[in-house]
Amino acid sequence: MSSRTLSRSSSGTSRPPPGGVPALTDSEFELFRKLMYETAGINLSPAKRALVAGRLSKRLRELGHHSFREYFQWISDATPNSAGRVERQLAIDLLTTNETYFFRENNHFDFLRQEILPQWQNRRVRMWSAACSSGEEAYTLAMIMTLDGRCDWEILGTDISTRVVEKARMGVYPMERAEKIPQRYLKACCLKGVGAKAGQFMIDRTIRQKVRFQTGNLMNDQSSLGRFDLVLLRNVLIYFDPEVKRRVVRNVLSRLVPGGWLFVGHAESLNGVVDNIRLVRPSIYRKED
Repeated sequence: MSSRTLSRSSSGTSRPPPGGVPALTDSEFELFRKLMYETAGINLSPAKRALVAGRLSKRLRELGHHSFREYFQWISDATPNSAGRVERQLAIDLLTTNETYFFRENNHFDFLRQEILPQWQNRRVRMWSAACSSGEEAYTLAMIMTLDGRCDWEILGTDISTRVVEKARMGVYPMERAEKIPQRYLKACCLKGVGAKAGQFMIDRTIRQKVRFQTGNLMNDQSSLGRFDLVLLRNVLIYFDPEVKRRVVRNVLSRLVPGGWLFVGHAESLNGVVDNIRLVRPSIYRKED
């Protein structure tokens, strides 16, 4: 039986405790900080305390929990496939930052077109958008490969958040998200929504069929994913401490073929992290043969 205590109405449905959700205490914040570090390698600083409280308080109200500790105990003690275990994944989703947009840090894609694609002609290549969020990065790659690539290609996107992976699979975005997509790609690769879909656009089905998304934790072994010619590991390493960063980069590099390419975020560096990779340009690396 669950260890949580719920206030219930006569109909059997849970109702919020009187007075709403109490403040998140220091010890309760520490519980969620440890959860995120042990599960995802993400180190929540004290400055993130308000974020934790804000994103989880709605769940406490909806489920009828009286405190953040009670909620934490429920999602921690739950058995596999139970409602508590499902809620645990949802809590991790809510506490994961998923900021992205199409053609973000565009110089990486310029380098791909100008320097890498000529080397890939008439080849089969695999690309991995690690920490793909809601799919914009993976679909940006797909647009470029569709119009500029001269090879057989496949793209995989992974993220620890089940919520954003589902969004990525749908490939449907608000129209304002299209503002950074160059017109030639927008016209050739995207469909404008009409009727009930007005104000949205969708990635063309033929492109979506070549981009696969699945949940994945970069802290874990990645052997099941196969090998890749290009990995985008951008704007995620900044959330890790040095030990976790080394672990994640080692996991990713084990999936990169010799001579393969690795892109990290503009504000990130692999200096001192690993030694079997060569800096080609700032934030662009190549694995040694």
